[in-house]
Amino acid sequence: MAMELEHTCGYTKEQLLAVRGEEPVQGFEEFWRKQYERATTCKLDYTVEGKVWSPNPGTTIYKVSFIACDGFRIGMWICRPDVSLGGQIIAHGYGNPAVPDAGRSPGLTIAMPCVPGLGLSQCEEIPWQGRYHAAYGFHDPEKYVLIAGVRNLWTAISIMIDMFPDVKENIVCSGGSLGGAMGAMCTAWDPRIKAAELNVPTLGGRITLDYPGTEGDPSYTRVSLAKASEQGMRTFDLCSAAAAARYIRVPVLVTPALSDHNVPPPGQFAVANSIPEEYRILRIREVGHHAPTEADQLLEENELEPIRKKIFKLS
Repeated sequence: MAMELEHTCGYTKEQLLAVRGEEPVQGFEEFWRKQYERATTCKLDYTVEGKVWSPNPGTTIYKVSFIACDGFRIGMWICRPDVSLGGQIIAHGYGNPAVPDAGRSPGLTIAMPCVPGLGLSQCEEIPWQGRYHAAYGFHDPEKYVLIAGVRNLWTAISIMIDMFPDVKENIVCSGGSLGGAMGAMCTAWDPRIKAAELNVPTLGGRITLDYPGTEGDPSYTRVSLAKASEQGMRTFDLCSAAAAARYIRVPVLVTPALSDHNVPPPGQFAVANSIPEEYRILRIREVGHHAPTEADQLLEENELEPIRKKIFKLS
């Protein structure tokens, strides 16, 4: 298929496969291990607010809220099948996060916390518009909204295990776009996670500084703030899915796209290619953030679905 230059950033498939993310900045590992400890040692404080209608027979959907380790109230969905083969933590992207699709990974108990300021986690302090949301807390990595979102994924896993202890032996992680980036950062540090799937991930590190996107996009905000000060660049570097991917030690199905009008392909491949080869299951989409092409539909049916079932232990 023909691909517009701006959607490929001028890269060929061969050039994308050669992309490598930069080395993690000094203190990267220590910072993230501290975030994991902070999230998993905080006393669980959650409320099951009730159940909502489920489109999937045999699955109960719970609306849950919890107090995060930074004090914000976070809302999430938990989908519980009658017969559960494990637990899945889902990291979502921008947009309007809705109840997760329990039919995509049938047989798994699903937890999907909403990113602070978005969806069920909307609040007075944090803007829900992407361009402003991406700036919240950027001056301090400990307070940055996307880093807080990763911490909340770990807390959500703890809550899912507390509610349904049987999921503990098979915890997996999934995410696309921003969720793909957060999923990489979540998976890198949490030994409870046994496998992951990352689709067209964002936050590809410094290579994305050359492709800021359009003014008003969350990516444009992050790049602008990174270039504005040393502290901004520090936050940008610490919030790098490409750097975090180097620390992943479980099987990961990762699917970057050759062409994407929202997330620059070089950044996607920086994340994908940084996953150690022995854990990386790489499959390439033709397009991202767009209706799938015929080739992408066949990829999903013939390859992605069987791989997902295998690494998530669904068969």
